[in-house]
Amino acid sequence: MPGRRLEFGVSLEPRADRVEENLRLARAAERLGLELIGIQDHPYQRRFLDTWTYITWLAAATSRISFFPDVANLPLRPPAVLAKSAASLDLLTGGRVELAIGAGGFPDAVAAMGGPRRTPGEAVAATAEAIEVIRAAWSQERSVRVDGEHYRLRGYKPGPPPAHDIGIWVGAGGDRMLDLIGRAADGWVPSLGWLPPGRMPERQARIDAAATAAGRDPATIRRVLNVSGRIGPETGEPLDGPVEHWVEALTGLTVSGGMDTYILWPAEDRIEQLELFASEVVPAVREATA
Repeated sequence: MPGRRLEFGVSLEPRADRVEENLRLARAAERLGLELIGIQDHPYQRRFLDTWTYITWLAAATSRISFFPDVANLPLRPPAVLAKSAASLDLLTGGRVELAIGAGGFPDAVAAMGGPRRTPGEAVAATAEAIEVIRAAWSQERSVRVDGEHYRLRGYKPGPPPAHDIGIWVGAGGDRMLDLIGRAADGWVPSLGWLPPGRMPERQARIDAAATAAGRDPATIRRVLNVSGRIGPETGEPLDGPVEHWVEALTGLTVSGGMDTYILWPAEDRIEQLELFASEVVPAVREATA
């Protein structure tokens, strides 16, 4: 079971035809006491607005809740520029930005937009280099240098630094990526759709072992789970069911699965589902896992 306080959030799909609805959802999430809003990052999706622009717009319309890309598409976002964007927005919002990154799950779409097509091994190496670049770009050094195969800094002068220590979270599920998370990242961002609960302890143990081998405390690594389903009648789907079903499921994912942060992806009746989640599920899970 994680040592950190549980946190909860909601994912908003950055569709151009949902701008006003998502604004209402963001303000409702803040009003209801949630901590995070995640915005998926698929720049090649023609129906989607740009994620960083969207996060900036929503952050300006709120005052407390934090934002993160869920997850930023590294092949299409150079890490030094990504670090600059995150630090700038963190300063402008008073410390309300976290950074989750991923290797890009749709290589054909990435290549169609001009990004590199990487092998799995290259993706791991590029992500490791990106973490190094981002940390260097947030440092207080006068000049930094990173000599990587995929990313390089050659005398870059960092600044201004972010308002708080932004977490670098990685969305991934493979063994080598989990080892990298344990060695170098601040968080792990899987999705319940592709990570069955039965595999969570083994996946968590791999991260923990890599962290320990690197001399890090595994408890400092956040575990952020994207969850989707419907609060209501049971349909046979893993998270479709009444409030009590959700409370039992998320409690189990916390105690046995090792998760400490949950991001709700409401599929329909989004305002209603968000209100049920925040007002009934969240406090009950906090109480059950206290």
